[in-house]
Amino acid sequence: MQVKDCGESECRSVTERIEVVTSPYTKVGRLPHSGYNLYKKLLELSKGGKQMKEIKSCAPTDLWTTWEQIQWNKCEHEVRKLQARIVKAQMSGRHNKVKALQWMLTHSFYGKALAVKRVTSNGGKKTAGVDHVLWNTPNQKMDAIASLKRRGYHPQPLRRVNIKKSNGKLRPLGIPTLKDRAMQALYHMALDPVAETTADTHSYGFRKERSTKDAKEMCFTVLARKIAPQWVLEGDIKGCFDHISHEWLLNHIPMDKVILRKWLKSGYVFHNKLYPTYEGTPQGGIISPTLANMVLNGMQTMLSERFKVRMGKNYYNPKINLVRYADDFIVTGKDKEILENKVKPAIKEFLAERGLTLSEEKTKITHIDEGFDFLGYNFRKFNGTLIVKPSVKSVQKLLDKVKSITRKYRAISQVSLIRILNPIIRGWSNYYKTCSCGKTKIKVDYLLYKKIRRWADRRHPKKGKHWVSHKYFHTRGKNHWRFGTWVKKQGEKMFYPLISVCDVPKTKHILIVGEANPYSEQYTTYFDKRHTQNLLEHFNGRYALRNLWEKQMRRCKVCGEPITTATPWVQTHLVVNNKRINYLAHENCCKFTNITEWRFL
Repeated sequence: MQVKDCGESECRSVTERIEVVTSPYTKVGRLPHSGYNLYKKLLELSKGGKQMKEIKSCAPTDLWTTWEQIQWNKCEHEVRKLQARIVKAQMSGRHNKVKALQWMLTHSFYGKALAVKRVTSNGGKKTAGVDHVLWNTPNQKMDAIASLKRRGYHPQPLRRVNIKKSNGKLRPLGIPTLKDRAMQALYHMALDPVAETTADTHSYGFRKERSTKDAKEMCFTVLARKIAPQWVLEGDIKGCFDHISHEWLLNHIPMDKVILRKWLKSGYVFHNKLYPTYEGTPQGGIISPTLANMVLNGMQTMLSERFKVRMGKNYYNPKINLVRYADDFIVTGKDKEILENKVKPAIKEFLAERGLTLSEEKTKITHIDEGFDFLGYNFRKFNGTLIVKPSVKSVQKLLDKVKSITRKYRAISQVSLIRILNPIIRGWSNYYKTCSCGKTKIKVDYLLYKKIRRWADRRHPKKGKHWVSHKYFHTRGKNHWRFGTWVKKQGEKMFYPLISVCDVPKTKHILIVGEANPYSEQYTTYFDKRHTQNLLEHFNGRYALRNLWEKQMRRCKVCGEPITTATPWVQTHLVVNNKRINYLAHENCCKFTNITEWRFL
């Protein structure tokens, strides 16, 4: 409210309407601190003091009426503040404070707006649930924000579909409605800070700021030394998402139990029939990976406590280390008997409490000299040296994909084929760019050349091999067999080649600190440095973009927030006095009303 230029009688009427709320921590006859300050200012105003400035309430007074007016930077800032407070309260053991902050976040306009934005901007925005409802227009999105209420909320059943796995089996996938997805995204914002605070230090799957590269680096750190353990237990949980105990989730997950129970018991629809759910989490939901991680948290602590050995006043772990990515994990040991007779039964007991079991066909114990596959990487020691390279299955999967594309698109132009294959080859190369696999990359390039050469020969059955070679393959530097063509870009003729696996340079990935929490203010500087390093690697020789980024102090030209790999950014320009000014900005900030005025989207 705003009070200005009012007399004594008016001010007395205002003070009479002030509601004094006492708490258990407030002495009898006293106002709370905030209420007392307000009363003091009003009293000074009644005595002829200076005018009181505007008093802003805790609720946002700048609620926007249209979807285009929402300031997403402000929404993210307010949500991050609440998430940081949740982490601080969780670390100090104030669980009631955590519940109160979670309630504030799930009932705030900022959180609801970000939840709707998340489900309407990803790849699943065109996939509807059982209600066949989509949020395509801005008015529908604003109505969706207003509909995200806890009171009267009843989730609808999931739409069950089956997708093929790599081994030929089917994986059940549940598709919630857009409203249920938005509610899950909203409550995930409040639950994820708690999950990050209580998570295992060597858990890397479905967690913010962590990836498979961190899991690979941790495996290398554990196994690379000469005194490192030689035996590895490869573990896989059978139907992890489908068999989690509902009772355990309701008793141990720190979130709204009413909402969680409704999600777990919502059921699913398959072939126009409704089936109830008695176990498991809805695989395909936004909050399901976080719930699965919280179920498996504590396995690392259990192993370290059970198998520690006392040496004098200190304890040490006899080479038993856990590295987990979602439901896939490895456990190292100094000999096979410990892993078989002690570690494996302990893990089975840990999982049985949560309604889970180990997959016998995928759980095995191997020696490091024989090698094992984990997350698409092959770890094996040769003469005491650990070598990490792409697995045979991963290489074969890439070749099969390229083969299917070349067979499917036999009649398209060379430029179109290159545009289809380049993202696939570049993605595979970027995934394995931290491996020491020079020979493997050369072999993959040769096998890709054979696939492309077969495509070119099939297009011209009546032409000779030399004619086909001169038409599709050119000499670029030392490479005399570069698949590419000449195209016109901005009036200039340029060579457009097929990317090679060896073109992606090798880089070293820095392992993340195990205790680092992306929601904690303590690690803000640490993650800023990691984002900067990742973005410098992302530029990959594009020095003009890098210099422009450094000139802008590594921040967006419009909103002033940092430009990182986690925030989509574009290169655009602004024309001032017939002069073009290039700059880097976020995708949501690159539009403007006129040449001198910026606005948020």
